[in-house]
Amino acid sequence: MKKAVLFLLFYLFTFLPLSAKVIRVLAIGNSFSQDAVEQYLYELAHAQGDSLVIGNAYIGGCSIDRHYTNLVKDSALYAYRKIVGGVRSERRKWTLKKILRDEQWDIISLQQASQLTGDPESFRNLPLLKRLVQSYTTNFHVEFVWHMTWAYAEDFKSPLFYPYDNNQRKMYSYIVSTMLTVMPTISYPRIIPTGTAIQLVRLRMGDILNRDGMHLSYTLGRYTAACTWCEFLTGRIVDGNSYYPATISESEAQICQEEAHEAVFMSQRGRYAVF
Repeated sequence: MKKAVLFLLFYLFTFLPLSAKVIRVLAIGNSFSQDAVEQYLYELAHAQGDSLVIGNAYIGGCSIDRHYTNLVKDSALYAYRKIVGGVRSERRKWTLKKILRDEQWDIISLQQASQLTGDPESFRNLPLLKRLVQSYTTNFHVEFVWHMTWAYAEDFKSPLFYPYDNNQRKMYSYIVSTMLTVMPTISYPRIIPTGTAIQLVRLRMGDILNRDGMHLSYTLGRYTAACTWCEFLTGRIVDGNSYYPATISESEAQICQEEAHEAVFMSQRGRYAVF
């Protein structure tokens, strides 16, 4: 009898896959969180046996200051995008407080409006926002993380790019410098390095990951971001994941997966330089 039990335990631990994870993640963001979490992320996690409940508290171009003001005033200005079981829904005119209480979120990400990501002065209200968000969560063990967004495409023509002298490398270095300066002051232990993954793929494939110079393309750009989030959230190496959309090739998917993994690996060691 004892041998039979030992054999059964050996079989379970040796041949059965790791238990699937159900992770509830909320992005408090804008169109850049839309690019990162609303396409491909659920499918990537599902392909490796994990399940995600994905929420995105969306206002286009929303900054840290605006999120904070909205929460203080309990303003019903958000489009609440949610993906459950692979099905996306959207409810309009929700308050951030209501979104926070809709699920027992395991992970909540915050981010800055893209044009301000390299300006440390624009992060003054981040500690206040984090503290206020935490006061409305229903999961005592919720983890706060920072979503590191990406630099604009080199040929992007917009006043938003002027503070970085219309230079992608300069914008990326400012993003990194600001992040490394600000995050330790508010106890952010982990960073989702989407911006690094995008930059690494650009080095291998060229500056082709944006659809308008600012937002990510619906194919390679969003897939790279989703790969980065998938590995970060689940802790499973995304390189080798079987899922990729029909709009990209297997070899392209492989590059996106490899560089997303490299970005997460680098981030875990506090490294973000890619030039």
